[in-house]
Amino acid sequence: MGAITRKEVSKQFKQRRYTLQAAALQEVLSFVNRNGIDDPEEALELLLDLLDQEPLKSSILDKETVNRVISEMLDVDEVSPANSHLRFIDAFVVPKFRFDPTRKVFYECTGALPIHGNAPTKAGLYRDRFELLAQKLARHPHFSKPAFETEASNFGCCEIVPIQNLNWQTGRRWIMGVISQLEDGHFYLEDLTASVEVDLSSAKVTTGFFTENTIVVAEGEKLSGGIFKVNTCGFPPIENREESLAFISGLDFFGCGTFTSEETRKLADMERKAVNDMFVVLSDIWLDDEETMVKLKEVLEGYEAVEVVPSLFIFIGSFCSSPCNLSFHSFASLRSQFGKLGKMIAEYPRLLEQSRFLFIPSIDDAGPSSVLPRCALPKYLTEELQKEIPNALFMSNPCRIKYYSQEIVIFRRDLLYRMRRSCLIPPSSAETSDPFAHLVATIVHQSHLCPLPLTIQPISWNHDHCLNLYPTPHTIILGDRSEQKAFKYGGVTCFNPGSFSSDHTFVAYRPCNHEVELSAI
Repeated sequence: MGAITRKEVSKQFKQRRYTLQAAALQEVLSFVNRNGIDDPEEALELLLDLLDQEPLKSSILDKETVNRVISEMLDVDEVSPANSHLRFIDAFVVPKFRFDPTRKVFYECTGALPIHGNAPTKAGLYRDRFELLAQKLARHPHFSKPAFETEASNFGCCEIVPIQNLNWQTGRRWIMGVISQLEDGHFYLEDLTASVEVDLSSAKVTTGFFTENTIVVAEGEKLSGGIFKVNTCGFPPIENREESLAFISGLDFFGCGTFTSEETRKLADMERKAVNDMFVVLSDIWLDDEETMVKLKEVLEGYEAVEVVPSLFIFIGSFCSSPCNLSFHSFASLRSQFGKLGKMIAEYPRLLEQSRFLFIPSIDDAGPSSVLPRCALPKYLTEELQKEIPNALFMSNPCRIKYYSQEIVIFRRDLLYRMRRSCLIPPSSAETSDPFAHLVATIVHQSHLCPLPLTIQPISWNHDHCLNLYPTPHTIILGDRSEQKAFKYGGVTCFNPGSFSSDHTFVAYRPCNHEVELSAI
């Protein structure tokens, strides 16, 4: 087989959202075209698969990073195919896209994204959220104006009008806006043109939590006093995942590269056949709590004894019973507890050899602040564990996983409690009275993991896109201290493993058929 050219290597890396520095590109060329490599294309594919599993801090690859991964490949006779289908994406390498309402297309923001944004960046956060939902609503048949107006075509049409048009348009109208409290005790709907005070006292609402900062579609009439009396209020409708993918025309919103339709079909076939793959998800693993560690040991013992061990263990914070804030002074002790966890896992050779271990922090774990997204656990705390478990991964919160063709998003925050406290209108019980179902409906319709006001949950203005759920992923894992739950909504499988330290609950998830097994010990 012929040698791979520089252009071909660059193209393959760009498809996986990587940029190679000149020295790194030369290193890759030297590796795939060396004499001992029978199939350069297969070698390049294996190299890319291993890079996908690395906890990279940037999508720009230098020579040292490429060298390290190549060395790992050369140290073993064969790269295990069991892990090549799992790709882990840190929140800080997820590409950022904006919608251009004039051209009606998305474009990638290629500039640097500093942690500390300026005032226009904060305004851009709200604008980007609004335009993301507005472009979906504009394509929805019930909310788009017919090209040729007839009595038949207008039947059932709910055309959205800009809020500024309410100044001269009277009667019953549909508007879309974000709920804001511009004055104490007075709530408004804002869009990109204007704002209007709203009266929600008698509004009929759909499923979900209607809080400040959520984007809603409202039907009502502007009264003589200038207040918009809302009759019906709901979230923008969900767009089918396939329709979203067709509209974005191959752009990589998820952050793991794009695939052709044929490649996606083959990956989906392989996914359905992988019936033995299982993910074990545990949240709130307090390493300083003796009872928790005893229960965790029982879980590991149980899975060590099964015929086929889980392919992935997902350990979600908090990893300490007390918050690691400014008053916390036991970091050396926490470091040793991570080391003890590593030694505990190392006692089970089958798990150590055949399973992978993913660690995702909570807001209360050691880190820079309570702002989302949250970076991975500090290396100081985890290096003792890493010595015992070389294939352990430490990722951000939220974190993304690509399993064959399936997209999985993992997020740790006590959302249910905060959403219920922030609710402006009592949730509707017409369809369901389950609070978890209302939570799932809210984040899926909002296409955002945390649509709370920034005063309740701060978010890095430049990295708000990392919490987007567009196109809608297949699975969402919400680590929450509330009761263990699973719920399917709008084609999305969503579950909460519960608090392992408090209730000793966890979840066994089979991605091949989206089966969620609620478990406890």
